[in-house]
Amino acid sequence: MSPLDRKLARDLWHMKGQGLAIAVVMGLGVMMQVMMSGLVSSLDETRRGYYERYRLADAIAPVERAPDNVLHRLAALPGVGSVEGRTSGAALIDLPDRAVPLQAQALSLPYDGTPRLNAIRLEAGRLFERGHTDEAVLLDSFAIAHGLRPGDRLPATMNGARRVFRIVGLARAPEFLYSAAPGEMVPDDSRFGVLWLSPETMAAAYDMEGAFNQALIGFARGAREEAVLDAVDRALAPYGSTGAYGREDMFSNRFVSEEIDGLRDTARAIPPIFMAVAAFLLNIVIARMVQAEREEIGLLKAFGYRSAEIGAHYLKLVLAIALLGALLGCLAGIAAGRAMVQLYLQFFKFPFLVFRLEPAAFATGIAVSVLAATAGGAIVLRRIFALAPAEAMRPPTPPDYSGSGRWRGLMRLFDQPTRMVLRRFTRTPFRMAGAVVGITCGMALSVGMITIHAGFAQAIALSFDVMDRSEATVSFTHAVSDKTLFELARHPGITRVEGRRDVPVILRNGLQSHRGSITALPEGPELFRALTPDLHPIAMRGEGLVLSRALASKLKLEVGERMTVDVREGAQPVLSLPVLAISETLLGAPAYMSLAGLNRVLGEPGRVSGAALLIDEAEAAEVYAWLKGLPTVAGVTLKQEARDSFERIMNEGAGWSRFVMSAVAFVITFGIVYNAARIALAERSRDLASLRVIGFSRGEAAYVLLGELGLVTLLALPLGAGLGAAFAYLLATAYSSDLYTIPVVFHPATFGAAALVVIGGAVVSGLLVKRDVDRADLVTALKTVD
Repeated sequence: MSPLDRKLARDLWHMKGQGLAIAVVMGLGVMMQVMMSGLVSSLDETRRGYYERYRLADAIAPVERAPDNVLHRLAALPGVGSVEGRTSGAALIDLPDRAVPLQAQALSLPYDGTPRLNAIRLEAGRLFERGHTDEAVLLDSFAIAHGLRPGDRLPATMNGARRVFRIVGLARAPEFLYSAAPGEMVPDDSRFGVLWLSPETMAAAYDMEGAFNQALIGFARGAREEAVLDAVDRALAPYGSTGAYGREDMFSNRFVSEEIDGLRDTARAIPPIFMAVAAFLLNIVIARMVQAEREEIGLLKAFGYRSAEIGAHYLKLVLAIALLGALLGCLAGIAAGRAMVQLYLQFFKFPFLVFRLEPAAFATGIAVSVLAATAGGAIVLRRIFALAPAEAMRPPTPPDYSGSGRWRGLMRLFDQPTRMVLRRFTRTPFRMAGAVVGITCGMALSVGMITIHAGFAQAIALSFDVMDRSEATVSFTHAVSDKTLFELARHPGITRVEGRRDVPVILRNGLQSHRGSITALPEGPELFRALTPDLHPIAMRGEGLVLSRALASKLKLEVGERMTVDVREGAQPVLSLPVLAISETLLGAPAYMSLAGLNRVLGEPGRVSGAALLIDEAEAAEVYAWLKGLPTVAGVTLKQEARDSFERIMNEGAGWSRFVMSAVAFVITFGIVYNAARIALAERSRDLASLRVIGFSRGEAAYVLLGELGLVTLLALPLGAGLGAAFAYLLATAYSSDLYTIPVVFHPATFGAAALVVIGGAVVSGLLVKRDVDRADLVTALKTVD
């Protein structure tokens, strides 16, 4: 081993604590990069393979009722590669342990279970057999949520008729990776199920003998989606087509894609910030370490070592720390990614999901670590290598303190140790500024992550306490007369009823479009309200729309502008309506309208499709039992169950990653503060030993060092709060999706909590450094290093 390599080993051992802290900080940034990039790749590849293997349709064309021979005409259309007709219908499942009926979707399936499109994956049991019209295959996630198994009986109401099916199999399918009850956006395995039944059973239940009400379309290679959908709509127009739509608008695929895209955006935006903070810290540490060894470098040059050899020595030191951090980050990223995969298996209904390593993430992490580390010492080394050996061996020229006399009067107000701390700032302002900037970055990370946690809590509170003040929501099988509301209001136990109507539409503004629905509310809604951005209720008046901020942004619309509304129900009119207001909505991207105004433009006065209820808790069981028996009730949603589902969905998947990122942010914050303390100790060890020799106590000597750390920390707190606010907006944008919008919420407690994290890190770091100061060997510290 060469003398320089032995010196390298000694240096690494001497700074093992600080080196490990730097490696951990760098490794955490690499961990985020590896974990999030791997998750994006894993989800995207698994989804693509699952769709291909089970032949998910490229488009779905719903109709009222079309004869089977129409399928041949659809198959002959240009761009159509395959066609499958099926029957779909709403169903209610009545389980004895549930107070309210559970919504379900019933679908026809060929006996052999191998349709041309939208096949299922059998997880347990078998398929139904010919002649056994009471056999059913059930969505396995719903079965697991209720403890159902093959052989169990399942009562269901279909098209007003009650049936009891025997479960013969459990299955999952690519079109139900993300499943939620109709009209809801939040999935809940316990509140929505899917039944696959034989063609004869479905035809008899929904009057579809020799007919279908859904056409599944597979595109031919090179087909243009828009042209194929237009041709399918024209072919199905005589049979009550409500408009074909592609995968982009399929409910499940839409939210799976949104989750993957959101995770991809987060992976692009967030890990680089963490890695940049870690790289900045490493840059400061290496630059100061090289500057501190100026005399050793001069001595090495005097002994004949070339600048290239000395540079290689320090490069090895830097690379050892950087590569250790990159290795730790890669290993931690793999472990964290595999843990996150298990959460996504619960969030989405993939049959399997294996964490896929992304080589580019490893390369990026290692490259950033090495480049950041080498950049820190390159500038300082270049400046020192330009010096002659004798000049390099001298201490740097002391700075000019001739102007410090202007502070002499102020300095008299403080004791000697405090004056020493303050002089450090006036005499080395750029070095102190570097320390302040480093801790500022740590404070910003903490502020940003704590703000995001507050934003998630605010989204839940606004959605379920301020906007929705009902206790339950009833949806009807079709638009019914508003006299039904009086029937509900007269029933014992129901204290208030507020009608609403949901109509499926396609909203268009030029080239921008959105497939969704209009939610029509009374003029002065009380139980379910649209709110302005400053959280004031919006009155529903006139024949215009109130768009959520997310929807207005997507369609590029402002208040006063008109838009095209293509209604996909009933007579399917095409309307031109103005935008009356913009609402603050954190769940989904809804459009609101006056109930009377919507019914007027549709030419269907006095119609409602649902109602929000307030229920006397003492009579709730009787009310739910009564609602179960009403033939027009398509489903009942309890707000508390919806809230629980929403909280669960926000704490899983990409939402759950905020907990990982918070832990990473806090560790990086501590690492930044600790390294600042270690750097200060390394630079002032001889000064502190000198103070001890001339009579300063241990406490006074430590005060000189820790006072500097405390002042740096206090200066960084307000700067970190401002930078953290900007970081919070970036995080909120990355975490928001079509399912929910995360608001940026600044509370005094947010900044206080972040400040406590930084101050706590400073206190712990100070105690660790003080221990080293107390243990310092004065003779060794005062020796000149040769």
